[in-house]
Amino acid sequence: MKKMQAKTKWLSVLSSVAVSALLLTACGGGSQTAGTQPQPDASAGGNAGDAKDKFKGQSLNLLTWEGYADPKFTKAFEDKYGVKVNPTYFASSDELLAKLKAGGGDTYDIISPSTDVAELLVQSDMVEPIDTSKISNYNELNETLRNMKDVQKDGKQYGLPFAWGPDYLIYDADVVKEEPKSWSVFWDPQYKGKVSVYDDISNIYMIGQMQGLDKTDKGALYNMTPEQLQSAKQKLIELKPNVRKYWTTAGELNDLFANKEVALAVGWPLTVSEVNKKGRNLKWTIPDEGATGWIDRLMIVKGSKHRELAEQYLDYIAKPEPMAQVAEVTNYSVANAKAAEFMSKELQEITYINDMDKLFSKINFWQYVKERAAYNDIWTEVKTN
Repeated sequence: MKKMQAKTKWLSVLSSVAVSALLLTACGGGSQTAGTQPQPDASAGGNAGDAKDKFKGQSLNLLTWEGYADPKFTKAFEDKYGVKVNPTYFASSDELLAKLKAGGGDTYDIISPSTDVAELLVQSDMVEPIDTSKISNYNELNETLRNMKDVQKDGKQYGLPFAWGPDYLIYDADVVKEEPKSWSVFWDPQYKGKVSVYDDISNIYMIGQMQGLDKTDKGALYNMTPEQLQSAKQKLIELKPNVRKYWTTAGELNDLFANKEVALAVGWPLTVSEVNKKGRNLKWTIPDEGATGWIDRLMIVKGSKHRELAEQYLDYIAKPEPMAQVAEVTNYSVANAKAAEFMSKELQEITYINDMDKLFSKINFWQYVKERAAYNDIWTEVKTN
């Protein structure tokens, strides 16, 4: 939603179902062994040999969340076309905006924004429309994700559904013996100095959920009044004695848990996957108040110098096997349900690949925040108070 560098982040599905990740584990099973590289094909771009001659030596530059350019799924693309995939990672939506404004199409070809900024990018003419007829597996992608309005304009589509996931409450089950039922556990005095939250305005959304603002209107979290923002600020200031660190990358959060510095955190599936590989006992839950989340789409940057190669990459990554490998690396949910054929049963369950709508219903997905500057001001005041 990753996050290592960050998302190395589950909008309201659906009011925008707008947010698409988003926000890294070994699996096996399905119709062939997981972890194998997809075999080159010529489904897009004509003859594979001709395509390799056409693109050989080019570089495809991705500005993306952590985990979204892993060699497990990018190497086959590189080998097919004789190209190099170069990732630059960002740790928050605000960092994405800053890097994109600084570099644009001269620097980047593909980006992976979440739903809190995707609409802004479309309306600001910072991304190119996508010719979905060139995406051979496009109609296999989840219909809800394909129909999200935030990346549509004048009848054109600007985002390819990619990955999505929740902002979990993650806890060290060796320390926190019972599954927390509420986000309020973060304020429990017994966990002083043992909590970590994301260095991002999404913490304000969490407070809004705790206060029940989204019970009748999911968009309320992303359109708070000045009074509601002040209330959220005060609650987050009260949390500070319990905060060990505001994490900015998934790698930082992974280390905090691996080193037993924290017992509770807001985080993404990637952290549970990575840290438990090291012998820890992390678990996740969605508290009674609910959870927010992110949906990440892939977009082609306006003025990309490698537009055709970017289109080839979108066609490639939308296929079931590469999508399964994205899920294997990140533990995030992915947009193509046929990826289940290449997943272990465990990974299928973790990612809800066979029942996406069930998880959609549990999450208030990030939406476009029109007053983002005001939210950032509040978050800055929390950290500097």
